[in-house]
Amino acid sequence: MKTIDEYFQKTYEESRDVFRRNFDKVKLHWPNAELITHSIGKEEDNTIDMIYAEGTVTNERVLFMTTGEHGIEGFAGAAMLNVFTTELADLLDEKRTGICLIHALNPWGMRNFRRVTENNVDLNRNYLLKPSSVPEDINKEYEKLLKLFLPDGKIKSLLTEESEIRNHMSRGVVSEGYNGLMEAKGMGQFEFPQGVYFGGKEKEQSAHFLTSIQRKLLSTFDRVIHMDWHTGLGPTNEVTMVMSENDGRSEKELKKEYGLKNVQIYSPEKVKGDSTNHFYEVKKLEFPETRLFSALFEFGTYGTSMSATIREFLTMTLENRLYFEGAEQEADRQKILSEFQEMFYPDDHDWRFAVLTEGRKAIKGVFESEGLYTIKG
Repeated sequence: MKTIDEYFQKTYEESRDVFRRNFDKVKLHWPNAELITHSIGKEEDNTIDMIYAEGTVTNERVLFMTTGEHGIEGFAGAAMLNVFTTELADLLDEKRTGICLIHALNPWGMRNFRRVTENNVDLNRNYLLKPSSVPEDINKEYEKLLKLFLPDGKIKSLLTEESEIRNHMSRGVVSEGYNGLMEAKGMGQFEFPQGVYFGGKEKEQSAHFLTSIQRKLLSTFDRVIHMDWHTGLGPTNEVTMVMSENDGRSEKELKKEYGLKNVQIYSPEKVKGDSTNHFYEVKKLEFPETRLFSALFEFGTYGTSMSATIREFLTMTLENRLYFEGAEQEADRQKILSEFQEMFYPDDHDWRFAVLTEGRKAIKGVFESEGLYTIKG
C-alpha cells in the first residue's frame, strides 16, 4: 500500500517518470495502448505525455483525463492519474471503453511552479474558436483595476507592497463592487501580456494540441467522459465539480447524479476561452451525435471566504510581479513563492490526504453516473 507522499512528486521530471512507468500497468488492460510524447515550447525536454488506447473490441466510450493545464496544479492532477492507473483501471470494461490520459498540458508551468505558460498565458483562457471575435471591451472591469493586475516595479518591501495592494483592492471594491472585481478575475483579459489572467493574443502550442485531441476523441468514440484536474478553487480540502452551463443540468441535479457536495456552474459569457466550453462548442458544431460530459474538478486550498479571495488576489499579483520585476530581498522572494505553492500545491498532509480521498470519490461518482461500472464478459 502506498503512502500519501508517494502519490505527490517534488518535480515535474519525477511526476512525468511516474506517469511513464505506469504505462506498463495500463497495457495489462489495454494491450493496444500507446505512450505518446509531444515536445512543447521553446525549451528542451518539456513534453506533454499521453497514454491513449481504444476499446479492445468497440469504441462505445472513452475516459479522458487531463492535468497540468495550469502548470503547478498538475502535481495533484498527476496524483489522480496515478490513482486511476494503479487502483481503478480494472473497474472499466476495456472491451468497450478507451482511455486518454494526459500528463502536463503546460509542462513549462509545471516545471517552474507557475500556473501560466512560458508566454505568461493562462492556458484555460486560450481556447477561442475565433480569437478575432473577442470584443475590445471584453473586460472593462480589468482595465479599471489595472493597478491590481499589472507588474509595477521591483518589490522593495513585501509588507509595503501587500498593504498597497490591499488599499487598491479596497478602493476597487468600493468603486466597482465586489462582483466587478470577481468578473475582472474570472473572465480573463487579452490586452496586457504581463498582466495576470492573460488569455494570449494567439493560440498556444498546448491549446493546439488539446483541441486536436478533443476532435480525435469526439470523432472516434460515441461518448466522451472528460475529467480535468485543477487546484485552488472551492472549500478547503474538498473537491468541487465545475461545469459549463452548456451541460444543461442544474447544480441540484448534478450533485444528486454524481454524489458530490460541491458543484459550480459557470456561464461561457463570464469566462472566455476555457477548454471545457471549447469542448462543448466543438461537439455542438462538428460532432452533434457524440455524447459529451466534460467538467473541471478543483481541490480547494484557501477556501471561499472574502479573506480567502483577498489572499488569492495578493498571491496571484505578487507572484506575477516577482516573475517580471524581481524582489530586492531574498526573504521576500521566498515568502511569495511559498505562498503561491501553498495556494496551488500545499505541502500539507491533510490536504494531500483529502485530494486522494475526494478525488477517488469524484472518479467513482463519474464512473457510476456515466455507466462505466460494467460487468465484463
